[in-house]
Amino acid sequence: MERFVEGMKLCDERGFTSVGMAVALLLTLALLFSTAQVYRLNSASAEIQEVADVAALAAESEVADFIWAARKADAVVLTMTLVALSLYGVGVVALCLPVADTLAPKVLEMAGKVLKARNSFAEKAAEGLNKLQEALPFVAAAKAAATASANNGTGVAEASYQAIALLVPSEGEPIEVPGAEGVEGLVDAIDQQVPAIQQASAEAEEAAQKANEAKERGWRSDCGAQPAYCQYERAATLANLPESDNPLYRSVDAWSFAVALKRAQAYYAARLAQEAPESGSVEERARSALRKRFYAYASQELARGYVHDSEASFDAFFPELFCNTDQLRSTPLYTEAAYPVTGAGASQTMHAWSGCPKAAGAARLGSVAQLEAGGYASCGACGFTVASLGNVAAASTSIDNGFEHHYREVARAAADYERARAELDPLVREVQSRAEPLLEQCADLVKALGNVRIEAHPPGRNGAVALVANIAPMAAETGFESAFVASGYTLGARAAVAGATLLDDERNHGSEVMAEWSEGYAQEYGQHTGPAGMAYDLWTWLLAVYGDGQQALIDGVEDVLGGLPLASESGLGRWAAGALTGLFETAGLQPADMDNPKPVLVNTAYVAEAGSDGFAVRYAALQARARSMAGSSTDLFTSVVDSMESGAYEAIEQVGDGLKVAELEFPVGGMTVPIKLVLPPAVKDAASGLVDQAAAVLRGLYGSVTGIRVWQ
Repeated sequence: MERFVEGMKLCDERGFTSVGMAVALLLTLALLFSTAQVYRLNSASAEIQEVADVAALAAESEVADFIWAARKADAVVLTMTLVALSLYGVGVVALCLPVADTLAPKVLEMAGKVLKARNSFAEKAAEGLNKLQEALPFVAAAKAAATASANNGTGVAEASYQAIALLVPSEGEPIEVPGAEGVEGLVDAIDQQVPAIQQASAEAEEAAQKANEAKERGWRSDCGAQPAYCQYERAATLANLPESDNPLYRSVDAWSFAVALKRAQAYYAARLAQEAPESGSVEERARSALRKRFYAYASQELARGYVHDSEASFDAFFPELFCNTDQLRSTPLYTEAAYPVTGAGASQTMHAWSGCPKAAGAARLGSVAQLEAGGYASCGACGFTVASLGNVAAASTSIDNGFEHHYREVARAAADYERARAELDPLVREVQSRAEPLLEQCADLVKALGNVRIEAHPPGRNGAVALVANIAPMAAETGFESAFVASGYTLGARAAVAGATLLDDERNHGSEVMAEWSEGYAQEYGQHTGPAGMAYDLWTWLLAVYGDGQQALIDGVEDVLGGLPLASESGLGRWAAGALTGLFETAGLQPADMDNPKPVLVNTAYVAEAGSDGFAVRYAALQARARSMAGSSTDLFTSVVDSMESGAYEAIEQVGDGLKVAELEFPVGGMTVPIKLVLPPAVKDAASGLVDQAAAVLRGLYGSVTGIRVWQ
């Protein structure tokens, strides 16, 4: 290989000369250290973006907390409204019970206390939410400033972060807390009806007691006394009736008088078909013939019977069967010509039936009435007399081993029951006609007030923009001293912007938070009894299942009603309870939105374009202009800072442990429920100073950042 001038050769087959090697190494090291320095400086500058991101998220998190405070206020107002209306409904139900004079006034009084507490809280909540909404831009700005300053550092990575954030939009819409419109009218209507409902309910209870006692007697005589003598036992023993015609009811609640009538109808039809003499003697055959006539008569009579039983009325007819000669005279059997007469003139004889040995050749038929009128001789074979037919049912009616005895008891009980129902049914209708409109009014108010909710549209609902700068100067060689990199240069202020908005967390953590909130009060204030316990249990239940809507209300009301003595004689308690829950099922109460809003990072353009207020419009316009003016000087930085400062906050006189929306004073056990937005310690300690300082510092950075690199 060709060699150069001696002393100046650069390479040959053996490699570089010492001078060439030195130059190459120096160039390589200079490039390596320069590249590393550039990377280090860029990394140091990039840290500002991370701080801007967390500042934007911190600002928007305050908006999320505000929304939760509004939802808690909505939960309190809604559940307290539902508790008051439910208690008014339960009070109307209590008016229909035997304990109306003691329980109902207390329940209605508790409903009034809950309503009063609800109205007081609603007024405070409306005022508190709007005041808090006005302060929200300041709170968000302070939170962003505090978050940024928390990232300050010393040493090699020394930093001094200044941040300011603005919510988009910068103002919220006025919040209105719905009033309890119409409840006063309900209260007045209930007050007017209380005396009449109480009196009618008390009278209905007395009449119902008589009716139920009569029904109890009827049931026992029919089948309730089994295995002792009763219609059921006698029908099975004497007529061998099958179960289909002879059912057994072990509870009076499932039994009706119609069961007893059908059993008796089947019994006499079966006895007529089965009747036969117990022996071949003429006397027994005569008695059997008369028994057949009685069974046929009883079967015909009972076929005319009926039972019309409904909730509104009772009408029954149990035909009376004779059990002696006196009663026989009032029946068709007394005048019926059905008995053969033999002989003529003064020697006439009447026989029990045509099969009598001495009835052969009978010329005509006679009646028991004619026999009793006289002129007839007694038959020596069958011994037929006036008392023969009258005594057929005498023994079985007089003593409890006869079916007729129990049939007569059922018939008497049915008559007593009908008289009691005639007194009871109008009273029941009166109570229902007075109570039902009140229950309907409760349900209508649940529908009207339960679906009018607190809607919050606060500042920052579209997002937040954070502007952050690190104003701590840093020498270029700090932590990286080297002869290969020039010294004496300083890394100046670094700035960045970030945007954040809210997205709903579909995992529905809101329900868990609300349930935990309710459980905390349940554990703190314990249990209560009576109307206070009703109010307390219903409210904590509704609060815990705030997002479940109508089913939560129905479950809670049913639980409260389950604690009342609904099993009254008149049944008005169960009717009223069923009417109340049935009406509430049609109220159409919608579940609350329980999605948990979470702040997420988005492009600042997305936030600005979502707003229509002054800052959003100016920001979008300035950002667009900045993109088109690369390399030129612009006052974008200062313009945005001015916009942020002017709309960021209003002074807060008292911060304390948080910004209180309102406090509920629940009328049970001294319970107080505060609704407030809790401020982080850094925000409380720094208060407005952080925001003022950040705005002033960021505005002063204009000269050092514009014209050097376009802010994007």
